[in-house]
Amino acid sequence: MKKILLFAVISLSILAVAGYFLFLNTTPPTYKTAKVEQGSIVATVSATGTLNAVTTVQVGTQVSGTIQKLFVDYNSQVKKGQIIAQIDPAIFTSQVQQSQGNLQSAQANLSKLKAAAIDAARTLKRNRQLLEDGIVSQGDFDTAETNYQEATAAIRAAEGTVIQTRGASLQALTNLHYATIRSPVDGVVVSRNVDVGQTVAASFQTPTLFTIAQDLTKMQINTSVDEADIGKVEVGQPVLFNVDAYPEVQFKGVVTQVRIAPVITQNVVTYDVVIIVENRDMKLKPGMTANVSIEVMRRDNVLVIPSAALRFKPAVTGEETIQYSSARNSRSGKAFSHKVFVLEDDQPVPVPVQSGITDNTHVEIVAGKLRPGQEVIVEQVQSKKKKESAGGAMGPRF
Repeated sequence: MKKILLFAVISLSILAVAGYFLFLNTTPPTYKTAKVEQGSIVATVSATGTLNAVTTVQVGTQVSGTIQKLFVDYNSQVKKGQIIAQIDPAIFTSQVQQSQGNLQSAQANLSKLKAAAIDAARTLKRNRQLLEDGIVSQGDFDTAETNYQEATAAIRAAEGTVIQTRGASLQALTNLHYATIRSPVDGVVVSRNVDVGQTVAASFQTPTLFTIAQDLTKMQINTSVDEADIGKVEVGQPVLFNVDAYPEVQFKGVVTQVRIAPVITQNVVTYDVVIIVENRDMKLKPGMTANVSIEVMRRDNVLVIPSAALRFKPAVTGEETIQYSSARNSRSGKAFSHKVFVLEDDQPVPVPVQSGITDNTHVEIVAGKLRPGQEVIVEQVQSKKKKESAGGAMGPRF
């Protein structure tokens, strides 16, 4: 009898302990929710790019020589036509004088030949009359005619020499003019590549002496947009961006060009998108890296929920919930692409919805039974008791 009673007590204890742990393990889970809001949502394409001046002019030299003077430096404001550098003009000045001397000599020789031609013309005229009178022979007349023709030809040759020497003189004057380097535009000097005393050679290509940004109050960003996103980008779309120098400031811009030429780097295809930005306060500088968000789509006054609500799935869904979901789908008569869960009597109940655009953290709801202010489940939170019981999987400690 005592054995039977002891067995009964042990059995009841085991059942009690099992019931206790079963109660712990069936503690209802709790859920983290978020409100359905009425508001705006913006879909963006992210990219990085580099700030550049809209127009950058590289100032070079067309003549070789030694830099004699520099009149500007980095960050200097310059005006169109302003002298910014001087190449030693001594060689070019001597070339001008030499070419002018050659020109004067050629002109004098031309004048001399013209005088000789006039004399030959008079002789020819006189001999023609004498030939008619029978005073001179035909041979004398032919000699006079030949002399006149040679004098005329010599004048044409001399005229060609004058043109040639005049061209050489103009070239020498032009080279002397090129020895004085002037700014071709209004702007700011952003780089200087020469120093006083340095020799520049323009034999094969024009060396760059200065780089001048024409107008830094308006700049552009050259961004690389992935081929998967380029179809969404269009001219005129607004842009927000920031730079590392001012991480707390958001700057604005506008897409002005979507270039169709692909850029392929290690089998990755991107496209260059040009963005124009205002820079009246001169905070932005050439070469800065811009982190760009291009607004490709915007919806105002729409239902918005966290994206996490679309990803949430309850750990266990009962038969009643499945039936409720099927009934709601059949009543709606629409094909919904997603479902979210709301709490009804502390139980997650699915609500079919149709999603729209997303900004990666929130998503637009374009169809469904959700209403503003309603709570949707975004996460299942495991109860403390359940965690403690789960942690005892290895058995109680004695």
